[in-house]
Amino acid sequence: MYARLFGTDGVRGVVNENLNPEFIVRLAQAIGTYFQQGSRLLVGRDARAGNEYIVRLVEGCLIAAGHKVFDAGELPTPALQYNIRNRGFDGGVMVTASHNPPQYSGLKVVMADGVEAPREVEEEIEKIFWETRFRRVKWFMLQRGFHVISDARDFYVNGILEKVDVEKIRSRGFRVVADCANNVGALTTPYLLRKLGVKVMSVNSHLSPIPYREPEPVPENLRDTAAIVRDLNFDLGVAHDGDADRAIFIDDRGRVIPGDRSATLLCRHLVVNRGEREPARVVTAVSSSTVIEDVLRELGIEVVWTKVGSVGIARKMMKIGAIAGFEENGGFMYPPHQYVRDGGMSLALMLELLATEKVKLSELVDALPKAYLIKTKVPISSREEAERAVEEVRKRFRNIRQINIDGVKGIGDDFWFLVRPSGTEPLLRIFVEARSEEKAKELLDEIMRVVKEVLKK
Repeated sequence: MYARLFGTDGVRGVVNENLNPEFIVRLAQAIGTYFQQGSRLLVGRDARAGNEYIVRLVEGCLIAAGHKVFDAGELPTPALQYNIRNRGFDGGVMVTASHNPPQYSGLKVVMADGVEAPREVEEEIEKIFWETRFRRVKWFMLQRGFHVISDARDFYVNGILEKVDVEKIRSRGFRVVADCANNVGALTTPYLLRKLGVKVMSVNSHLSPIPYREPEPVPENLRDTAAIVRDLNFDLGVAHDGDADRAIFIDDRGRVIPGDRSATLLCRHLVVNRGEREPARVVTAVSSSTVIEDVLRELGIEVVWTKVGSVGIARKMMKIGAIAGFEENGGFMYPPHQYVRDGGMSLALMLELLATEKVKLSELVDALPKAYLIKTKVPISSREEAERAVEEVRKRFRNIRQINIDGVKGIGDDFWFLVRPSGTEPLLRIFVEARSEEKAKELLDEIMRVVKEVLKK
């Protein structure tokens, strides 16, 4: 019925272009109208350009809708979510564009449980937005100003420390490089590491709207950081995205570890070293490697596949129960802490794993099943075009195991692939992984032939 505003996780756009003051005010009014009048709402932001004015517009509109607004300042998204969940807030808004390029910003709506709004809430906010059904309370009902929460970051860091064996980590004397993408991870991760007795070198850790590297922590953006870890003999490195809900690890050999590989190690740690076996399942998106099944099957842990998107993973875990959830992009969710991606919590668990087993990260990575991964993308002109390509791939590979909840994921004895439309861009995303480079390239060529036939490229 209504055009979508929300993407895979929140509403995003280029600041002062499609994400302009008029749009922000309208969206913030819709969010304020959705929440029950008189709600206690917590608002935070990352350090992107324009966020200082955006957050003031958001807070003003929430006050106009009759809410009591609290300001958490600059902090990671998981820090805002942890405060909302554990300090009795009714919800909140995070002003961030996560891993998007620096010219972007956006809004994430967070519910009282600390998890981003589910799809039905997004759709209701969109309906209010398009129908301009905004609630504005009488002048005498307006709350006076907003209330500053000055210890939101400390509260979050202390919450992480409560969940790990701090003394065991301290005893190892780790040396870690923290790459905070010139954003709000710099306000918590180095501090967390020092609390854990770690000698930390911070890189890209001064707050800047123009970051030294692109915010997304992918290998091509982490070459310099990886070289520092390797050449200066650090135990490991950790790299965040803009709002620090992701943690991508770099091992002692300077290798950037895919998020699904590090998550597999963390899931195994929860089961083997922490004894957390119930509920005996892990939830992950179809974009993750089937290596997780190979490792956890032997431990009696089921893998439940979901659509791509952290919100869906979180809500699925809350519904069926799980020891953990994750995405291949470095987002790891540990339910005893909170049901959301949390780069700080992921880092603390990784250090606990290394301290417990007294091994190098490179040794743990090398012990995982070997596989060769290729990612590519194909421009599309419409969602319908992408769906036709997916359907043709589905037919061509109908004789192997398939998961059809988000595009098509095909799983063979020594390979898997995923073909799905992007949730945020006009692209068809293709992942191929096999036990050999030759097999992976051969499989990709076959899939690309099918896709090009449909797209006439």
